[in-house]
Amino acid sequence: MMAMVAVAQETVKKTTTIYLENAETLSYDEENHPDAQILRGYVQFRHEDALMYCDSAYFFQKTNSLDAFGNVRMVQGDSIEGFADILYYDGNTKFARMYGHVKLIDNDMEITTDTLLFDRRADFAWYYTGGKVVDSVNTLTSRWGQYQPKLKQALFRGDVHLVNDKFVMDAATMKYNTETNVTDMEGNTKIVYENETNIYTTLGWYNTKTEKSMLLNRSRIEHVDGTTLTGDTIFYDKVLGYGRMVGDFVMIDSTNHLTLQGNLGELYENGPMGKNSGFATDSALLIDWSDSLSYTYIHGDTLYTEEIEYQLTKLVSRDSILVDSVMMAQSPDTMIIDTAYRQTRARHHVRIFRDDLQALGDSCLFNGRDSILSMFGEPIAWTDRRQISAETIDVYMKNGVVDYTHSKGKAMAIEQEHPLYYNQMAGKEMFAYIRNNELAQLDVNGNAETIFFPRETDGTFIGMNKTESSNVKLFFEKGKIHHVLFLQAPKGSIYPMTDLENASKLSGFFWAEEERPVTPGDVFRHAKRTERSPSGPKSAAEEAPANAKPKGTAKDGLQTK
Repeated sequence: MMAMVAVAQETVKKTTTIYLENAETLSYDEENHPDAQILRGYVQFRHEDALMYCDSAYFFQKTNSLDAFGNVRMVQGDSIEGFADILYYDGNTKFARMYGHVKLIDNDMEITTDTLLFDRRADFAWYYTGGKVVDSVNTLTSRWGQYQPKLKQALFRGDVHLVNDKFVMDAATMKYNTETNVTDMEGNTKIVYENETNIYTTLGWYNTKTEKSMLLNRSRIEHVDGTTLTGDTIFYDKVLGYGRMVGDFVMIDSTNHLTLQGNLGELYENGPMGKNSGFATDSALLIDWSDSLSYTYIHGDTLYTEEIEYQLTKLVSRDSILVDSVMMAQSPDTMIIDTAYRQTRARHHVRIFRDDLQALGDSCLFNGRDSILSMFGEPIAWTDRRQISAETIDVYMKNGVVDYTHSKGKAMAIEQEHPLYYNQMAGKEMFAYIRNNELAQLDVNGNAETIFFPRETDGTFIGMNKTESSNVKLFFEKGKIHHVLFLQAPKGSIYPMTDLENASKLSGFFWAEEERPVTPGDVFRHAKRTERSPSGPKSAAEEAPANAKPKGTAKDGLQTK
């Protein structure tokens, strides 16, 4: 009860009187307008810090209210001015209702509407019949709008439309600060930079002056170049062309047919890493879908991508009728074409999956111009049933499929012939040529060593063929070795299966089938790395035990199986 009395006393205390300060004529009409003073000619009222002007008015002293007509003007403090055709004002509640050609000005902010209600006590002005707000930066229209002069805060609902010199914004609901020019967006919102960028969000804020924003709830940024970014949280600076993504995000480059995703990343339209560059980490994944039949999935602790610009020189043919013989003797005309390609780098725990190739290593580089995938840090690649390892491995693509691989430094290729026996090829470098998703030819160059397990026609093993040569070419048909060509005289022997002991593996042999990604999802499976010998492949003579007895000697030139 005491609290209610205190509130009532406070209300009474805050009620103040409206004063009539000027009028050219004053009259009464008790029959039609009882209790009203009828005022005409440059009428002026004062209520606290507000002044009200009009052509004519009805002033009700008993109710502390007034009705003003014609060229109505209300001034509050030193910043707010209101204009209307009609004003109804209650001095007890400090509530104003303005009708007809209404305009409310607060410094450089202006509201225009047909009907405006202004609660001076609560510091709220609002319209509900449609209105427009204009400040030094933006023009906003909506069906319903609210403005708080002290806070410089506006709220808009229904067909909200913001026009800026650089963009337009449409939203279901929007909060806007006329001092900071920052919008808070709720509901379906679209920001359009004509012929540049479209931004879609349902929650976030956007600084219309600096063009910085925070976009939430799986917002999307689309660029005219075909790049689309979607993320849980995106901090975006349109002027710098910079975006920082926190939470699940996906970047799709439809021009280069690439998808980059992760849980943390940054993108630069023009940045320190290059044009249209960026990185992804925390479950980072790059998907190359330039080949519709075989997507490439690349995972690493961190993935970097950038667009490399270069100039392409193209010869232009001449019209022989239009040039003389002297000109024909000169160099042909050339045309310089500006173009670009995308380059991707992956660092640490790199794993790759394609239907025709799987690989892993510590780092890799993909060059979109030449379609070359280079792998470093003890890389391993698998094609069909074969494992290839080296110090570095380059994979060359052609028309979206693997054409060949080039393995350099301690190169070794292994295929499992039997649970206990492995065909092996090793040398300084190795070229593996792929045709129709199958290994067609394998060239081993420099200190080439091979181990094969030839079979009889009934499938039983003949023995182990162990050879050395400077260069070896192996030819395959239907996944099997068809014949072997030694370019120089080989050294080696065939050992019986009963006397192999430890001679069945080349130095540096290791079998890492457990590490192989067999599905796209396996690129996120970090299996323990298989230990490998620190030394390179040794000669067959060094590897063979003393008690292993040769069954025969390898011939020069061609061997068949």
